[in-house]
Amino acid sequence: MTQQFSKLVEGLDAQEIFNEFPEVIPAQKRPNTQSSTSSSEDVTDTVFSGHDEEQIKLMNENCIVLDWNDTAVGAGTKKLCHLMKNIEKGLLHRAFSVFIFNNKGELLLQQRAVEKITFPDLWTNTCCSHPLCIDDELGLDGSLQAKVDGAKTAAVRKLEQELGIPQQQTKKRGEFHFLNRIHYMAASNEPWGEHEIDYIFFYKLNKNQDLTVQPNPNEVKDYRWVDAQALKEMFANPEYKFTPWFKLICESYLFAWWGQLEDLSSVENDPNIHRLL
Repeated sequence: MTQQFSKLVEGLDAQEIFNEFPEVIPAQKRPNTQSSTSSSEDVTDTVFSGHDEEQIKLMNENCIVLDWNDTAVGAGTKKLCHLMKNIEKGLLHRAFSVFIFNNKGELLLQQRAVEKITFPDLWTNTCCSHPLCIDDELGLDGSLQAKVDGAKTAAVRKLEQELGIPQQQTKKRGEFHFLNRIHYMAASNEPWGEHEIDYIFFYKLNKNQDLTVQPNPNEVKDYRWVDAQALKEMFANPEYKFTPWFKLICESYLFAWWGQLEDLSSVENDPNIHRLL
């Protein structure tokens, strides 16, 4: 099944994506706005039954729809990109995951709010979200560096929106390190899921610096700073449940990277897309 799914996604070119998903707006015609216009139908759509109104509004955000090679094809709403019925047909979008470390080498974790539509109440890395299909987050020239820069811009925006970390603090008190891209697919609660090429960033605070963390309760239920041993103990405790992408990253990379936190030069800026399908 995994091999069949990989072949399906790899075989979709831009025109086939437009044919299969007519709601996707070609990149050249995208509105260059964070969100598409919402309507009164949003709150009555059965897929949103019982969900939080603020989180429903966020499902109108314009994600970056991709082909197999991480080339931006167009704009698709967060709702469109996260419905499993579309994912199973190969719809793919861009994401990022940030891991913030303090001067003690501790990682900032968050527990997603129960209001979240996808993967509610689960523990995960510091911040996980999506660059939007807008000029400063898209990577207009198509180069990897431009796409990395766009994902960083999105990360600064979302760290403030989710965790209340002021953007100027993020920009001035530490440094992003782009590590690699992972391609994965995971089902959530029905009818939702994820299918992303995820840009992985470590963010290291500068010496004697800290960040203001004031979580948005509509996004984040809880947070904590942990060392590697504490995280391993959380994984061993069945009371804690984790997002699938966080588990994949931990199993494949995190603890090895964590051990090189003082000098990430040998593991950062990997140009490859690592397929974890």
